[in-house]
Amino acid sequence: MRQQTTNVARTNLAPIPFESDAAFLKIEGELPRELNGTLYRNGPNPQFDSPGAHWFVGDGMLHAFYLENGRASYRNRWVRTTKWQTEHDAGRALFGGFGQKLPGAPASTPADGGVANTNIIFHGGRLLALEEGHLPTEIEPGTLKTLGTTNYDNRIAGPFTAHPKIDPVTGEMMFFGYNAGGPFTPLLSFGSVDASGIVTRFDRFETPYASMVHDFIVTENHLLFPILPVTGSMERARRGRPAYAWEPDKGGYVGLMKRNGTAGDIAWFRAESCYVFHVMNAWEDGDRIIADVMQFEEAPLFTHPDGSRTDPNKSRARLCRWTFDLAGNTDCFTQTYLDDVTGEFPRIDDRRAGLASQHGWYACANPGLPIFGALSGVVHVDGRGSRLGQYLLPAGDTISEPVFVARGPDAAEGDGWLLAVVWRAPENRSDLAVFNACDVGAGPTALVQLGSRVPDGFHGNWVSAA
Repeated sequence: MRQQTTNVARTNLAPIPFESDAAFLKIEGELPRELNGTLYRNGPNPQFDSPGAHWFVGDGMLHAFYLENGRASYRNRWVRTTKWQTEHDAGRALFGGFGQKLPGAPASTPADGGVANTNIIFHGGRLLALEEGHLPTEIEPGTLKTLGTTNYDNRIAGPFTAHPKIDPVTGEMMFFGYNAGGPFTPLLSFGSVDASGIVTRFDRFETPYASMVHDFIVTENHLLFPILPVTGSMERARRGRPAYAWEPDKGGYVGLMKRNGTAGDIAWFRAESCYVFHVMNAWEDGDRIIADVMQFEEAPLFTHPDGSRTDPNKSRARLCRWTFDLAGNTDCFTQTYLDDVTGEFPRIDDRRAGLASQHGWYACANPGLPIFGALSGVVHVDGRGSRLGQYLLPAGDTISEPVFVARGPDAAEGDGWLLAVVWRAPENRSDLAVFNACDVGAGPTALVQLGSRVPDGFHGNWVSAA
């Protein structure tokens, strides 16, 4: 009994110190033979301990599960950014949080080139590792070799979001970047890349204040940019205070622009103070825009400017519906919680991105436990946000973002599988769990078993072999 208590108390946040390849992995159950492709996953995995560094700034490590005709293999590699390579050559940490050099770092140490640790997407023939502070890093799909950063032939500059949106009809990828005028500035950039990988637009505009903007909202005809009060401050950073902090008195804003409009056309809506890391989906309904998001009353993982903690009872995300009335004479919008279950990392069938959808999924927490480090189940909801199914792991185990894979290009919305990496606490190793997407309550139909673990991380995507 004592050993079981110790295992359950262990977390999966610590980095792993190695890269590996594993072929012919053991499979429990039957892996669907229609699943032919690769699940890529990204997350922080610091090469060296860095005193005081935030979890968000750990070096990116990619994890790839290659599935083919009922068989599975695995590979992991660090993203060899300038920062990673410089520290690797020095044999120690040289950077602290958010690109600041540590005391004693040689004067010749180059500027921090980012960590590429948040997401990995495939678009325009390129596999891109992303994090919101720097340019995309191109990756070779099979070997996971780092090919270097890309600025699309000098057509974009500055930060590039970890959450670009790909239009399922046109193949266009829309993106933005905060701190576009330099660290802790209120300038935000945005642009588009067409389906062939050519940048067709790049522009900038000023926001109400410098904010950490993790995600944005795209519908068929509109772009929406949430400016929420996790604020950035160079003055605080220089004084050794939190570089990013929760300042609810700043209030919240959402800037709305037509996709064919200009930065000068942005209309600002006011929001109750809250924070949102991730958007599930958004769509247009006549003169209204509906956006389903995972909303926190107070931001987690960040303190107030004086270093005091936010309220843990309010620092949990729940599925919330934002409704914008474009025909109404108001600059406010409604924020309505759809469920009380704690959750994060929402996903949809990406073929419905920016369009009305009838299926959504997110990772959820066991009731009564804190959210980060304790996401331990999956929730399935319909287009109204009502729960269609839920599955919870054994106590102590954790789950990553669930990624939807359609059964085929012509399958109905929601007809397919969910893929999620699961950490088994008692064994301190990971599985790739495969769920029937419309029956998550039945539990995984197949488990691809690793002998090692995949640390809790951020985001991933499926790339079909076709």
